[in-house]
This record gives sequence, C-alpha cells and structure tokens, in this order.
Amino acid sequence: MCGIVGYIGERQAQEVLLEGLSKLEYRGYDSAGVGIRGEAGIAVRKKAGKLANLEAELQARPLKGTLGIGHTRWATHGLPNDVNSHPHTNEDGSLVLVHNGIIENYLELKEGLLARGHTFRSDTDTEVMAHLIEEAYGGDLYEAVRSALQQVRGAYALVVTHRDHREIVAARTVSPMVLGVGEGELFLASDVPALLPYTRQMVFLHDGDMVHLSDSGYRVTDLAGQPISRDEERVEWDAEAAEKGGFDTYMLKEIYEQPQALTNTLLGRLGEDGQVSLDIGLDPRSFERISIVACGTAYYAGLVGEYLIEQLARIPVDVDVASEYRYRSPIVNKSTLAVAVSQSGETIDTLEALREAAAGGAQTLGIINAKGSSMTRELGDTLYIHAGPEIGVASTKAYTAQVSAMLLLALWLGQARGTLSRERAAELVAEARRLPALVQEALAPERVERIRAIAQKYAQASDYLFLGRGVNAPTALEGALKLKEISYIHAEGYAAGEMKHGPIALIDADLPVVVVATHSDLLEKTISNLQEVRARAGRVIAILSDGDTENAQHADDVIYVPRTAEELSPIVNVVALQLLSYFTADHLGKDVDKPRNLAKSVTVE
Repeated sequence: MCGIVGYIGERQAQEVLLEGLSKLEYRGYDSAGVGIRGEAGIAVRKKAGKLANLEAELQARPLKGTLGIGHTRWATHGLPNDVNSHPHTNEDGSLVLVHNGIIENYLELKEGLLARGHTFRSDTDTEVMAHLIEEAYGGDLYEAVRSALQQVRGAYALVVTHRDHREIVAARTVSPMVLGVGEGELFLASDVPALLPYTRQMVFLHDGDMVHLSDSGYRVTDLAGQPISRDEERVEWDAEAAEKGGFDTYMLKEIYEQPQALTNTLLGRLGEDGQVSLDIGLDPRSFERISIVACGTAYYAGLVGEYLIEQLARIPVDVDVASEYRYRSPIVNKSTLAVAVSQSGETIDTLEALREAAAGGAQTLGIINAKGSSMTRELGDTLYIHAGPEIGVASTKAYTAQVSAMLLLALWLGQARGTLSRERAAELVAEARRLPALVQEALAPERVERIRAIAQKYAQASDYLFLGRGVNAPTALEGALKLKEISYIHAEGYAAGEMKHGPIALIDADLPVVVVATHSDLLEKTISNLQEVRARAGRVIAILSDGDTENAQHADDVIYVPRTAEELSPIVNVVALQLLSYFTADHLGKDVDKPRNLAKSVTVE
C-alpha cells in the first residue's frame, strides 16, 4: 500500500523524506515523489519505478528546505507513471498534497471542477483534492482542507502544505497515519518504521482526525474543527517489529489489514445508488460462458466466484486448477471469458493457462493484486484488488479481496445483463458496503480470544475435517488449506453433503470437525450433516451467525461471526478460519510467515 512521510523542523527535509520512504518500501509501491518548501516556494520531484530513481533525480537536482512531504504510490486510479505519481498540485503549484486511499466520489467531483474551469494533469482521484482545497482556500490552509473534506466520500490519509505557510495539515479516515513528536520537529507517516530513526514518541491518529503541524507544535481536531486530545505513546519496537505494525508476524498483521484491503477493493466501485461500476472495458454481453483459472487459495476464491456469478448473472462458469487446464485441451472460443485469479500476477501455472485460453480465442480478464506483473501485460482487462503487498506466504487479505472482486464482477454482470433485479442489487450493494466494518467486527478482541482458546484446545489433533455447503463449501476448502499450510496438521475440506460419501468413515472422538453453518438457505441441511458427525462421537467446532443459540447446542465449541447476506458470508466466515489456523500453528511453534517447502509466488512448473 502507499506510504506517506511528512516533516517540519530544522533538518533538511530531503534526507528525512528519503530515509522515511525507504523504511516504507516493504509496503510495496510503483512510484515515489517529494514536495519540499524552500525560499522560492514548493518544488516537486517524482519518478515512476523504484525509490532509487527518485534518489538519482534528487542527487542531480537536490532540493533545499526544512519542510516537506513525500509519498510512495501503489497505483489505483491511473497508470503508474511520472505524471500520476504523488505529490499532486493545483494549477499554479502553490498547494501540494499526498494521499493514500480512494476518493469514492471523485468522478462526480471532477466533473464539477472541470465545469468550473479547473485543469487536470493526472488520471488520479487524488488530484481532485488539490482543486477542492484550492477552491476553499482563503488564506487559512487548515480551514480549506476541512471544508474540502466535507465534500469527499471514501478512505484517505491526506497531507497538505502551501507555499504561503510554514505548516502542514493532515487528516485520516480508514487509511492509517501516525504523528511523530521530536525535539523541535514533527513528523507524519503512514507507518511507524519511517519515524523510528528520529523519534519514538508517537500519536496514533484515529478515523476522522485532523492534525495541524507548525514550528510551534501540533493540534488535533475532528472534522468539525473541535479539539481532540490524543495521547503520546512511546514505541519500543525494533525495526522489524515496526514493519509488522507491532504484530508478532506478518500473517497476523495481514489478517488485521483485511478491513482496509476490502475498503480498497470495494470503495469507488459500489455506488450509493446500488450500481456497480468497474474500471474495465469488457463488454458484459460479449460472452456466453466464463472459465476461471487459478491455483491454491486463488482457486478457492474462483469457486466462490462460480457460485456468485451463476446465481446473480446466470452465466455458466467452469473453474479449473490452472496447472491442469492446458493439459486437458480446454474448449474455448471468442464467446468464452477466461478469468485468471492471482495475487502476484506471476504464478506460472495460471499464466500458462491464461495463454492457452487466449490462444483459443477467449477474451481475458484478470483479478490481480500486483500492477505491472506478467499477467497484466497479457490480459485484455484487469480488475485490480488493491489489497497491498502480502508478505506472509499463506494468503489472507488477498483471498478476501479476491472474493470481494468476484462479488463485484457478479453484481456488475447481473446488472448489465438484466438478470438481477434493481431491488436485490441494491440490497447486496448496501450489504457489501458494510463488509469492511463486518470484518473489523469479526476481529473484535473477545472473538479473537475465543478462537485462540479453541485452537489451543485442539492443537494436538493429527487430522482435521472442514465442512461447508453452497457458497461456503469453498470456505471449508480454504480453511483446511490454511491449517495444513502453516501448522502441518493434515486437514481436508469437503462440501458437507459429500461427507456420507466417504469422509464419514474417518470420524471418531479424536477428529475435530469444523462446520461452517452460518445463516443461509442451506442451514437446515448443514445442521443435519453436523448432527451426523456428533452421532459418531466427532468433535464439532461450529461457525455460527451471531444470535444462533439454537444450533449451538449441537456443537462442542462455537465460534460466532457477524451475520450478513449469504452471498457475502464467505468473506466474513473465512476470517475465523484464518485465526483458527494461525493460533494453532503459533501454539505449535511453527514459522507461520515462512512455512516449510512453500513460496509466495510459484514461478516455475
């Protein structure tokens, strides 16, 4: 995800900004830039590619000044190039800003600004903010930023400065930001590692906070301008712990980053009017069949997609393990849409499956996280999930973002092809807008501690069985995969109705069986399968929707998750299974970030 650094003090800002941005490289980025206030105003330098490109530019043309802002960009709106890199300015360059997140209503705002005579240089949503602040500016930068934010919907960490003022104004909603307090100097960053070389006194800003920095100090307010007290905290993390955000592992950090990842995937694509808009050129009526190809966790996201697309858009869907796809001589033609799902965009099996489909004449679409990857250069269209870098080998936030992208695709197709009623679409879109908050609720401390206790209770089991039905049958498969990936416990996932066709022979008093039994049209059948396990002395761990006390009596242990529409439930339910796997592996002393024999991206057959 993008990285932000800001500085006001007595040091040369160029060195502080570059050092801070280098500490944020682990977050991933495709361009970098700085804006530094000197005697002649604010000068901006920005370059696509690695931070080294910007460093070379600044070495050749250094910037002097003791106030500045810097940014590393992970592209969302607009290609990763010099022009779309941050910082962005208004027309005369008097106002400069950097931004993380997504301005959900930027197109509407941009149309209004263009009509009022503003000129845009970039394709980004961020530049809208520069022009909105410019319109509101009457000599008070803080008030101009506050006024502009009243018009904005979305997620942001925003940092702004102006050539006429030795001050920085910042605000955050959803996207993280931290204030560093030094001796006679102040810092801003999107994450703690950027600040550790200079200070350990931190103020962690909350959603809806604004902060004003000057040489005389700082003040924190809400968006209405009312003062807020935020405690200064001393951070004792070392550099590695800081990159993990204070979490013990990258995997746990990435589990907790899922509300942000879902926000990035969904915001800007789900309209308040119930319409879904995707930034792809695909004609939704130009194909009669969809073929999804993927590997591992992404394959299970594809299975959820199969259910959603067939249910909502009424298009036949096949899902193939990419490593087998091209060896079965698949039947494709121009009326086939091939959808490749990959976090890295480099998975060789998926890339070769994509090429096989394209050679047969299929149209191609990718659900990809990494911009500029091999697949994105060969795809006809790409639906980016914007989940940010995923460092833990076992996928968590990329999976939930991929499933949410499948939901977007299904809704978009259903609306465009007329198979989804306006009322039902509006209901699902409204519920999808709640997904980041629902996943945040699934990560509430009391829920997490309950899962930790259950994981430790069953940690010595040699085998596990995971069951689910309908759209949550893939959730069971993904839960089993997570457990065996990081704990090395043998685990199998099955559609619950298949249990009596074989796996029921394995059930005894030593076998934990995780049953995904959240609210759905198939809940009654799922509970019947659960009772079959209990009748054979199996140990049942039930994943139930909040408030379902009736079915709790059929389980040995219950994990409650927030209630949502059945179509969206795999995104919420899988969080509990990720935590169950994580705490099991952690209790057994396994290296969850680097499980044995596994690689993050498989680039050889």
